Amino acid sequence: MAEKKSISEFDLLMIANQLIMDHEAFLDGMRADSVEEKEGILVFKGNYFLDDRGLPTEKTTAVFNMFKYLAHQLSPEFTVEK
Repeated sequence: MAEKKSISEFDLLMIANQLIMDHEAFLDGMRADSVEEKEGILVFKGNYFLDDRGLPTEKTTAVFNMFKYLAHQLSPEFTVEK
């Protein structure tokens, strides 16, 4: 297995947000605002499009799936610089 590339959070978010915009499931306003690494897995966070009561909307599942996609695509390749 190849060694992961160390990358800044800023640069990783730039890559992640480009992947989001290029993805067919992109929704207006969908973006990753932060990323952290837990046990080698990149965890992306951002707006989950919750309603006024904090409950999920139809867009919430799409955002969750996009962040999961990012984790699968980018975790094998990158590690966040400490």
